[in-house]
Amino acid sequence: MSFPFRDLNVHASPTQYTFVSPSSPNSPALVIDRPSGDMRLVTNPILSGKRVTSSAGILGMIQLALDKYIIIITRSMLVGRIQGHSIYKVQATEFLPLQEKALHDEEEDAYLRLLQTHIRTGPMYFAYTFDLTQAFQRQPSLDKSLPLWQRADDRFFWNRYIQSDLINLRKTHAAADPFILPVIFGFVKIVQTKIKNTPFKYILITRKSRHRAGTRYFTRGVDENGNVANFNETEQAAIIGDSDSTPAPGFEKSEPQILSHVQTRGSVPVFWAEINHLSYVPKLQIRGVDAAIGAARKHFDEQINLYGDNYLVNLVNQKGREERVKRAYETMVRNLVSSAQEEVEASEETSERFHEIEPTEKRRKEDRLHYIYFDFHHECRNMRWHRAELLLDQLKDALEKQSYYHAAVKGDHVDILREQTSVVRTNCMDCLDRTNVVQSMLARYALTRQLQNIGVLTPQEATKQFNHFELMFRAAWADNADVVSRAYSGTGALKTDFTRTGVRTRRGALADLSNSITRYFRNNFADGPRQDAYDLFLGNFLPANFASASILGDRRPVLVQSVPYIFLGMVMFLFMAIVAPRSENSSQIMLRVFMVVAFGVASWCAYFVKTHGMLYVNWPKLNTPAFATEGINEAMGKVRKDPVIGQWIKGHERGVSTNSIRLIHLEEGKKRIE
Repeated sequence: MSFPFRDLNVHASPTQYTFVSPSSPNSPALVIDRPSGDMRLVTNPILSGKRVTSSAGILGMIQLALDKYIIIITRSMLVGRIQGHSIYKVQATEFLPLQEKALHDEEEDAYLRLLQTHIRTGPMYFAYTFDLTQAFQRQPSLDKSLPLWQRADDRFFWNRYIQSDLINLRKTHAAADPFILPVIFGFVKIVQTKIKNTPFKYILITRKSRHRAGTRYFTRGVDENGNVANFNETEQAAIIGDSDSTPAPGFEKSEPQILSHVQTRGSVPVFWAEINHLSYVPKLQIRGVDAAIGAARKHFDEQINLYGDNYLVNLVNQKGREERVKRAYETMVRNLVSSAQEEVEASEETSERFHEIEPTEKRRKEDRLHYIYFDFHHECRNMRWHRAELLLDQLKDALEKQSYYHAAVKGDHVDILREQTSVVRTNCMDCLDRTNVVQSMLARYALTRQLQNIGVLTPQEATKQFNHFELMFRAAWADNADVVSRAYSGTGALKTDFTRTGVRTRRGALADLSNSITRYFRNNFADGPRQDAYDLFLGNFLPANFASASILGDRRPVLVQSVPYIFLGMVMFLFMAIVAPRSENSSQIMLRVFMVVAFGVASWCAYFVKTHGMLYVNWPKLNTPAFATEGINEAMGKVRKDPVIGQWIKGHERGVSTNSIRLIHLEEGKKRIE
């Protein structure tokens, strides 16, 4: 089996890039011709060009509007070792263009900035000899003779698209395998710790799916292929008796014990969206549940094939706007399972504390779904977050039946002692804050049970009784929560004071308020480029098909664009008029007239922006959502009727579709490339 090269020297010349591994001098070199991008493997290459840099690996290759680029990892950081395998985090990359360009292109530079920001801010991890994309339980069943990238879980192979050229080369040249390096997007924490007298390695890994990836308000629900937004698999593992640890009770030092437990999270699998229009609460839109049954069935069939029974823990609010999402989810489950049986438990103040839906027959695959609604919002209000343990009590029978993965490693052989047979799939509206609290609670319960079963803890003991471990555990899960939240919402997670300390504090509530306000501004004014970066990196948008200098530009009429700037100018004038010193000879009447006019203009601008809010959201420009296109066209129709500025923008065609614009851009792009 061939593992990826640990080191690559890059030699550049005007006609080619040559990648050679100093530690594997007998292996073929990878030669990429310039500017065509043709690739070949060469034994004993002539290194005519200058050595550009050393690289930890090739992240991939991507074709933009005018050129193709090789993305190499120039700096990585060791985050820990798993069973002797080093795990690294990508810290810096470099883009190597295939063409020598004397002039810069505005659109090309914009694409590059999107990609560079995505890679710089996106936490990406890799290993040369360990498959980070697969959970511990799945790894023994994989074919060890296959190269690392062919064993990777396609969902979590984050750079799969930009590795396409190398994968295509490998179809005819098996020696290309060491150049293909799988990378995950998510979180990895590896800590050497101990409980009582037993040292062990604590591992927490979150893998973000590359399917339907994106930002909070631009990717919700499920798509036609059964992929849901913000899907993450989180695995907690403990390795006892590794080479640098004491063996578990009753086991030899040569038999490391692997204990693992997996959870998932993902958006409610119906067709729904939240549409930004500058209000703090977006407009909720849910299509008919019947239309999404096929997509939801694809999603859950895959989840059942991968994980077994799915316990669907739903944490959305049962009142207010979230109630519609709750009802849609429950209707979907009723449609999928056979002869649904429902049980509702009320509390002293609400009609539903728990709502469970179970199939009464086992006729089809979807009868392995078990729905559990928990009124998190009401039960844990007023900072009573310890009451989330009510859900744990409700799930204990399922968790006992679910079990966990336990294996003893004897040299090259893995003796599987237990397997996890089901998974808890948790969601709230964003699958972030409430989900993080519940997942950390379930993870603590699972680890306590595992350590009790192998004799590290007695039946009366729990991990939270050991302060040094509990502090590390809480910090790891809070860090994980922040990473998952930043990838989706743009800010750290809410409620992490409870995750970190076990207590809900007023200081934490203030931090949550700050994060909520930051989320509002990011989600309305900054998430468009972030979504574009996701789509560009993952291959959901192909720049070469839409080569136009204006596709990333602002296509709104200049007058519409200028309204916020006029508002700011008027506010600044009013501020200066109030605070600036005045001479005795200045005309107070004229100043007051100007102030009244400025106040009137500012008020009109504020009213205009609020009324036509969809025109001021920073929407994705590469794959603009259909609901955004419809809303923008509707808003522009109203603007054209505006009594103040409508007559000045009638020259803009009404109802021009995104597809029509792209066709125009395509023709412009052809001329530009030529």
